[in-house]
Amino acid sequence: MSVQGINKHTIIPPIISRCDKEFLESMQRYIITETKRVGCNEEGPADEYYIIYRNVFDKVIEYVTAYKSILTSIKKEYDTIIDTIKRDQRIAFSLHGRLKVLAAEPTTLVYHRKRITQLKAKMKVIENNSSSIQLQIDKIKQLRAAYDVKEVKHFPFSKDPSKPIPGSQSFIEELMEDDPGKAKEAEVLLSYIERFNQLISLGEYEKAACFAAKSPRGILLNMGTVNKFKAAGKIKGKPFPLLSFFEAIFTTSHANRHPIDAELTLEGIKCGLSEKRLDLVIHWVTQEKLTFSEEAGDMICDYGDQDNYNKAKCLALAMIIYSECKLFNKIILCLCKQDQLPAAMEYIQQLKDYTYDDLMQLIKLCPHYGLIQCLTKEWKGKPPLLSFGLTILYLFSVDMKKVGIKLLHELNRSGKDAIENLIINDPFCSLENWQEMASICSQNGFDRLCDEIISTLRSQAGVTEISEEDDTVNLMEHVFW
Repeated sequence: MSVQGINKHTIIPPIISRCDKEFLESMQRYIITETKRVGCNEEGPADEYYIIYRNVFDKVIEYVTAYKSILTSIKKEYDTIIDTIKRDQRIAFSLHGRLKVLAAEPTTLVYHRKRITQLKAKMKVIENNSSSIQLQIDKIKQLRAAYDVKEVKHFPFSKDPSKPIPGSQSFIEELMEDDPGKAKEAEVLLSYIERFNQLISLGEYEKAACFAAKSPRGILLNMGTVNKFKAAGKIKGKPFPLLSFFEAIFTTSHANRHPIDAELTLEGIKCGLSEKRLDLVIHWVTQEKLTFSEEAGDMICDYGDQDNYNKAKCLALAMIIYSECKLFNKIILCLCKQDQLPAAMEYIQQLKDYTYDDLMQLIKLCPHYGLIQCLTKEWKGKPPLLSFGLTILYLFSVDMKKVGIKLLHELNRSGKDAIENLIINDPFCSLENWQEMASICSQNGFDRLCDEIISTLRSQAGVTEISEEDDTVNLMEHVFW
């Protein structure tokens, strides 16, 4: 058969045995399964991808014994090439990192030079300040030397320099101006302030707080120092600098000749409450030497209004401050808010200048039914301070309707006998006033209370109701005997 005849026919592919076919299928399944398990994709030559095919290659070599030698040699060469590529990649990565470091060196150098310039400028400022301070020290030394010369010249035989110097008053004043003792004290104060500022600049706020608390003549106990600690803000992992300052100055306040002033006291209480350190504020107010103010007491009361759990403590603490400031009206209000009505009534009875307007303001701020009852009844043989009926009418007349309705709610809960006793025993409220109050009750939905008031009025002896058509006489005429 010719060659041309052979090319005209299709070549039949080799027949694969069943064993080879099962082996190839198992290898294919292995590749698919392992690729999915390790999360490889077709986008790049991941190491896991290479390991999977290397394992398949090993299994093929073991299976095909006839070509094992040649396939092993081929695999060895491929492994060598892959190892070389990986080594080159590691070297390239290392060189890239070194290149970035070398590229950043010029920028770092620029920053260092800039920092050198800044430090030189700062050193120049410090040197100028030092020169100024040195001039002041030299001047103080000159004044001290001049004083020594003057003392030797005018009082060569003085035996006791501690005694007053004889002469006219003007000479003493002149001497006080050049007093070296004061000059020395000024020098010490200046040094103290410099040390404090240094501690602040170094961030040593706790040391700076203790340093300020012990400052001579309390020179650092002022709002300027407070503002320095405020500027520090809060530092993570460290105590709040401003709170540390107030803890230090309040703790050492007993050692000072004068108490901490009202402004610093108020700021300290404000700081303690803002940090929810009521325990510190209680200690400061009850134990330390402070100067209280109405604002400080009001601040603690407001804090208690926002914290019901500690409200009683806050009111008791505010009473200490109000008592110190002689703010008796606010003491009475605190007692009423704590339901200490007997104590509040005792205070009111003792105050001769407690006016009707003060009572109305008290009711406005503390509209408790129990307080109204105390004020509208006899107290230890003394006549009532207010009329319940007139109080309700007053509240409605001055745009305090909510307070008035709240009191009517409490009155509506009581029985008919209580309402009748209230009307009979009220010597200040006329029957016309009670009729007006009944009308208010009707207008605001208290129909039962309205009916009981009208019923009580009609049952009183000497009361005659006149029709509205008869305008020749008063609408209601009454006799309360």
